[in-house]
Amino acid sequence: MMHFVIMSGWLSRRRPAYGGRWEAARLSPVVLTVIIVALASSTPRDIAFSRLLPAAPALAAAMWPVLPTILLGMFCFLFMIVLSLFHTDLGTQYTAAAIIAVTLAAAYGSHVRLQREEILFQVRLVADAAQKVLLRPLPRRIEDVEIESLYLAAQEQARIGGDFYEAIGTPHGVRLLIGDVRGKGLSAVGAASAVISCFREAAYDEPDLQGIIHRLETTITRHSDAFPTQDQPEHFATALLAEIPHGGGHIRLLNCGHPPPLISHCGKVRVLEPTLPSPPLNLAALIGDRYWVDMVSFTPGDQLLLYTDGVSETRDHTGQFFPLPDWMRRQGLEQPRELLDRLHRDLLQHSGGRLDDDIAALALRCSGAQDRGAVGIEG
Repeated sequence: MMHFVIMSGWLSRRRPAYGGRWEAARLSPVVLTVIIVALASSTPRDIAFSRLLPAAPALAAAMWPVLPTILLGMFCFLFMIVLSLFHTDLGTQYTAAAIIAVTLAAAYGSHVRLQREEILFQVRLVADAAQKVLLRPLPRRIEDVEIESLYLAAQEQARIGGDFYEAIGTPHGVRLLIGDVRGKGLSAVGAASAVISCFREAAYDEPDLQGIIHRLETTITRHSDAFPTQDQPEHFATALLAEIPHGGGHIRLLNCGHPPPLISHCGKVRVLEPTLPSPPLNLAALIGDRYWVDMVSFTPGDQLLLYTDGVSETRDHTGQFFPLPDWMRRQGLEQPRELLDRLHRDLLQHSGGRLDDDIAALALRCSGAQDRGAVGIEG
């Protein structure tokens, strides 16, 4: 049993890649071998449980490296030889040959699996790097505005998607962008990356939100023309631009087909529907390019929630949407991080732990001392 002690120690020193369940699963070849050895040693010879020994190294190949797989096969082979010294009618030569053949095949299979896992690991590193570029960590505070972000991928192993956001302190004030490229896969990621890259430049250069949105419209149109796909020849994206000028007091919003944000002002929650609709990005040529900017009060203590449609369209088992405005009204004056953490938890609870769409959200809180409340419309 020394081999089991050695391999168990080796397994316990390895860090599990997917948590406690994976760590327990990696012990299954040892457990299987112990069961077969115990049955072969304690049952009548005519049952011949020893013929099941090749199954142990075959199972090990699915989760162990090459050397431990070979060691387990060697143990099974040696056990069969020892067992044949006491019982000569077990067909030892056939079982031993099967153990050798299966162990060699299992070792090769383990080698191939490890190579593929290494490739997958490198791909995930690249995906992580791409996500940090596309959705780089936001500053937790810009001037008098506290900012927190939330991003959840619909697929467990996904790293990046078509949802995007950004927040930048500029000479014109704090400017924010949140949006959602229609479509999935790398094409949506490419379009989102193009839009964010353009915003990071335009937010500093353009004096108003209309100028920024025209730049974004041009960028996504050029990207769609340069990188067409068979299933989606043209990309388009919903987007919401926000601007909080120096000193605060109000916030300007330009909504291009995006879900309306929610604001908690003086203890009341409002859904900030745009006064007049503005076209989504890359659709201005079809439905017009008139963009409207709404201006609402944003004073100390106010909270603003920007989100993609993955939040408001999260369904429960009966098909009911997540009641986001009602949920917002039940929240207190939590800090932005606490608000998003609670939103994350309640979305998972509402959906039964399964998300059908990517989710992105930004929570803002005005913490300035000045109050320049203003309400109006700009055209």
